[in-house]
Amino acid sequence: MSRPSTFPEAFQLTVAAHPDAVALRTPGDTVQLTWKQYGDEVRRISSGLAALGLRRGDTFAAMLTNRPEFNLTEVAASHLGATTFSIYNTSSPEQIQYLLTHSDTKIMVCERQFADQIRASGATLEHLLVVEDGDLDRLEPAPDFDFEATWRAVTPDDLLCLIYTSGTTGPPKGVEHTHRGWLRMIDAMATIWPMEPGDTTISYLPSSHSGDRFFRHYYPIASGGQVTCLAELGKLAETIAELHPTTFAAVPRTWEKLKAGVERELLADPESAAAFEAGDPEFLASIRVKTGFDKLKWALTGTAAIPEHVYGFWEKLGAAVSVGWGMSECGFGSGSSPSESKIGTIGQLAPGAEAKLAEDGELLVRMPWMMRGYRKDPEKTAEALDPNGWLRTGDLATVDDEGNYRIIGRKKELIVNSGGKNMSPSNIEHAISAGSPLIGPMMAVGDNRPYNVALITLDPEAAAAFAAEAAIAVDAAVLAKDERVLAEITASVHAGNLKLSRIEQIKRFVVLPRFWAAGGDELTSNLKLKRAAISEKYATEIDALYAPNG
Repeated sequence: MSRPSTFPEAFQLTVAAHPDAVALRTPGDTVQLTWKQYGDEVRRISSGLAALGLRRGDTFAAMLTNRPEFNLTEVAASHLGATTFSIYNTSSPEQIQYLLTHSDTKIMVCERQFADQIRASGATLEHLLVVEDGDLDRLEPAPDFDFEATWRAVTPDDLLCLIYTSGTTGPPKGVEHTHRGWLRMIDAMATIWPMEPGDTTISYLPSSHSGDRFFRHYYPIASGGQVTCLAELGKLAETIAELHPTTFAAVPRTWEKLKAGVERELLADPESAAAFEAGDPEFLASIRVKTGFDKLKWALTGTAAIPEHVYGFWEKLGAAVSVGWGMSECGFGSGSSPSESKIGTIGQLAPGAEAKLAEDGELLVRMPWMMRGYRKDPEKTAEALDPNGWLRTGDLATVDDEGNYRIIGRKKELIVNSGGKNMSPSNIEHAISAGSPLIGPMMAVGDNRPYNVALITLDPEAAAAFAAEAAIAVDAAVLAKDERVLAEITASVHAGNLKLSRIEQIKRFVVLPRFWAAGGDELTSNLKLKRAAISEKYATEIDALYAPNG
């Protein structure tokens, strides 16, 4: 197969090479499309979008759960040379208005459940296509539309997509990526984590995030991999067991939740638990088959450090997890194959990438597939990229003799206590939360203070499981005062403190009587802490922890 220069070309090459292979499906094969059927739908929808006025250089947006219509409309718009992006499903009308206006979106596709939010945003759209209302089915072909000539007119340096940052410190920034850049990134990725025709993966994370968009959309297009679209996150474990994927990627918290599910079954049977602890090869193989992880070629974790006990669990099970690192601005930055992955690090630089550490320890990277810049924001672009093309990542890092990089904190999130000691809050938070699945999002506090304290919330799923076993209501306010919950979290804090230096340790904490939700006051849509907003909202609770009798 020849090397494509754009994603429409990559898609057409894959359709031609594997017409009868299944390309897109949903659990239970409720929906199943071969590459030829995928290609036919893309041609039909492209013509329909062209008839509505979508042209090369326009912007096309989506607000969908993980379903085949996302892939179909995305690829169709890309064949017209349009730039595509997705909006987090938790976005408010105000956030939607900003994104659609800032991106100059012309046409949008959504599910009926999001249509009212989009209309309430007041953003100007030429067309809003609602999937359940049959708007995609009713698209009329553009007269005299030359599909072949249109997609061939797309160039490598055309904008492929926008990735909007989570907006922890201000309005989201629109990261611009080209066809050329992300095809180069696939070449680098394939040397470490290859995907080939017949490989399978599950799309379950938001396509507004670069991880799902790259690994479960663009990478399978270029490689001929099969994607299972999962709209209900709560059915992830069930879907893995059904599919037996050959490739898989998840954030550390998902790996922890999957681990907890396996452990619940083991604890229910003392003989199974003993066999697992003993590392019985046949038993471990049977667990891999039961969970659906018996065919894995590789599995990834990223976005945050994975706790060592979680990594160790999957390694013992024989489903070793590789750690990768990247950013919206640069995509894939570093990682190692399962056999070379070193826990606690983000692996080695991606082939073709460069890195160096600034005087203050900030990680600077440069690679051929970095963003073109931030949309409509040359000042922010200049802040992020120096004149020589080095991206200021904002991560503080170290590198060992083998070339493995380790992230030790965020430059702008450092805690500097009243004694002038610099500390990474994320390192502290990971150490504390590692001891109990009950601990959900938490924030370490200590800037300009004499010691560190923590605001801790409960993980909704773990809390629900605990409440069911204890026969009490799933009420965060009740659970936050439960002696058994407090005892487990106290033990986790103590265990975490043993891994930290004295100055880093959490001296006091409070379990808040509410859950923190993605896209809420405390968390961005991709679960990053809004530290400044949290500090302001919970100022009373923080002050109480520093009170003489706190």
